[in-house]
Amino acid sequence: MSLIENIIRSDVRALSAYHVPDSAGFVKLDAMENPYTLPDVLKQELAQRLAAVALNRYPVPSYSHLKTAISRQLGVPAGYDVVLGNGSDELISMVSVACARPGAKVLAPVPGFVMYAMSARFAGLEFVGVPLRTDFTLDVAAMLSAIAEHRPAIIYLAYPNNPTGTLFEVAEIEAILHAVGDTGVVIVDEAYQPFAQASFMPRLAEFANLVVMRTVSKLGLAGIRLGYMSGSAALMQEFEKVRPPYNINVLTQAAAEFVLEHVNILDSQAAELRSQRSELSAALTSLPGVQVFPSAANFVLIRVAKAELVFAKLLEQKILVKNVGKMHTLLENCLRITVSTPQENALFLAAFIAALQASQ
Repeated sequence: MSLIENIIRSDVRALSAYHVPDSAGFVKLDAMENPYTLPDVLKQELAQRLAAVALNRYPVPSYSHLKTAISRQLGVPAGYDVVLGNGSDELISMVSVACARPGAKVLAPVPGFVMYAMSARFAGLEFVGVPLRTDFTLDVAAMLSAIAEHRPAIIYLAYPNNPTGTLFEVAEIEAILHAVGDTGVVIVDEAYQPFAQASFMPRLAEFANLVVMRTVSKLGLAGIRLGYMSGSAALMQEFEKVRPPYNINVLTQAAAEFVLEHVNILDSQAAELRSQRSELSAALTSLPGVQVFPSAANFVLIRVAKAELVFAKLLEQKILVKNVGKMHTLLENCLRITVSTPQENALFLAAFIAALQASQ
């Protein structure tokens, strides 16, 4: 046996690394990023703030000032602590590690965020995917049946869902929370909350098994990699035990604290993107042969005939969207388009119409 065969788990060897395509020179509409930046005056103030950071020192591991800013500005209920992660990806990994008892399982609707399954498998947990309905709504009966059969330690509900944009019904999530009871934790992943304007964060006190997870990436801070989650003190104390002590670097901390002082800027950008989402969805709906799915996120999922060819034609025109057709059978011939500025949305629409015509 080779060195790799001797030391690397067989299931890891069978995986492919997470692929991020080179986007240099492209109109980048594949990663749900906020296209807007800070005003120039705030950029200058941020530069001064970052210049004063003590790069020679470790972060203060309690992150108390940053946690206070997050709680105050982003709607965490009074009396609830937050656990911080290097993006929500690290939070998902931490939850997996903390809950990885022998035989434990993770359950989530599919198609959904790929890191739920990947982090589960990395931690040695079994992942159970419950298919959505063909219109991408939640199959509550199937979810409740799977919960009863598998008794999962972790249930993920993306609210709204990625890559479909679906905002599951409140009553459906409540039914799952009640069904799980004290046998598992229900993670409501609100990565796209600024665009959905719906949240379970104010309801943490109602459900001891509820954790609300968020990221500042979609707000416009994807580059600093910061996620947070909140829930009961008992759960947060356990998850905190598996958090690396210096997982949030001092530049991320300083940048986040500064931008949260100006959260109104981010809120106005989110409002503009919600408006652009409506306009983009309407324009796509008007095109023959294009099925547009309802979205409460900052992206739009569509289905077209010959999606692979349309995707390739878009690439030729330097437009990068996400071809999700191979992620799950329910997503056949689907493309996911990040909502951007009016200018970039117009560039996409022109290229998309040309790609549709060329694919016929």
